[in-house]
Amino acid sequence: MTTVFLTGVTGYIAKHCCLTLLNQGYDVRASLRSLDRADEVRAAVTPHLTNPHDLDKRLTFVALDLTQDAGWSEALAGVDVLMHTASPFPIESPSSDDELIRPAVDGTLRALRAAHAAGVARVILTSSVAAIDGHGAPDVVVDESMWTDVENPATAAYSKSKTLAERAAWDFVKNEAPEMALTTINPVLVLGAPLDKNFGASVSIIELLLNRAYPMLPQLELGVVDVRDVATMHVAAITTEATKGERLIACAGAASFLELSKGLAEDFPTRSIITRQAPNALVWFLGIFDARLRSIRGGLGKPTRISSAKAQSLLGITFITPRVSTRETAAFLIDNGLLKK
Repeated sequence: MTTVFLTGVTGYIAKHCCLTLLNQGYDVRASLRSLDRADEVRAAVTPHLTNPHDLDKRLTFVALDLTQDAGWSEALAGVDVLMHTASPFPIESPSSDDELIRPAVDGTLRALRAAHAAGVARVILTSSVAAIDGHGAPDVVVDESMWTDVENPATAAYSKSKTLAERAAWDFVKNEAPEMALTTINPVLVLGAPLDKNFGASVSIIELLLNRAYPMLPQLELGVVDVRDVATMHVAAITTEATKGERLIACAGAASFLELSKGLAEDFPTRSIITRQAPNALVWFLGIFDARLRSIRGGLGKPTRISSAKAQSLLGITFITPRVSTRETAAFLIDNGLLKK
C-alpha cells in the first residue's frame, strides 16, 4: 500500500486531497499543528468516503510545526510520497512580508529535507498561480513558463511567499536531491463546497458577495478552479509520469466579480445580491482605508488570460465550471447558516 504524507491536513484544499487519496486507496499520514484537530479531519472526510472501513489505520496523524525541526524526520519514515500543501493564506496583507515568506519557504524546505533523508522520491507541492505572472501585459496568456517578479514593489506578500517557496523547492531538487521527482500544482482562486465549516480565505470571497459587504463590485476578473479538481490533480500527478518535473496550472476559466454576483443572483433569487460595478478610481480611493481593497488594486480592469492546457493534456482533466463551483460554495454557506441574515 502506498503511503502519502500530507502536510497541513486541516486546510481547505488539503482536506479534499485527503479524501481523494483515501477514496483512491492510498494510506494517508497527515500533519497538523495540534492533534486536537484530528477528529475534525476524520469527521470532515468520513461522510464522503466510498469505503470507511479501517479508517483509523488508513488515516493517521502527527503534530508538526512548519517553523520547527522537531519530529519531521520521524514523521517521514516509511513514506512513499510527500504531498506538501501547508502554507499560510490570508485575505489581507500582513504587517510584514516575512510573516508569510518565512513559514512558506522554511516549511517547504523542512518538509523536502525530511523527505529526502527518508528516501522519498515523489513530491507533489501545492504552489499557486500567484507564483506565475504575466507581468500585467493585457495580451499575454499566462502559462507555466512564467514566474512572478518578487523584486517588483507591487508584488503582494502572498505572491512573494508562494514564488519563493516554489523556487526553493525546485532549487532543492536540482541541487540537493536530483533523484526526487517534483510536480507543483498552481491553482487560481479555489472555490467549491468545503468538507466542513473550517475553510480558508478563498471561500470568504463568496461569503463577502452573499453578505453584501460592499455596495458596489470592483472591476476585477479572477481565474477560478473547483477544489475537487485541485485535489484530483494532486492525486493524479502521483502516478502520471509525464507530470514529473512539471508545473501545472489549475484553472477552469476566468470570471469577474460582476459575473460571479450575477450568477449568484440567478441561482439564489430570494437573496439580494449586489450587481453594481464600482469605478476603478473609487476602489483605489477606498483602498487607502480597506486592506482587502488595497490588495486588489493592481488587477483592476485587467483581463485574466490563464492557460490550463498543460494540465488538461497531461492529466486528461475536464474542469468543473466556475458557475458550478460558485453556486455550490454559496449553497454550502447558506445551508450551514454561515451568512448574515
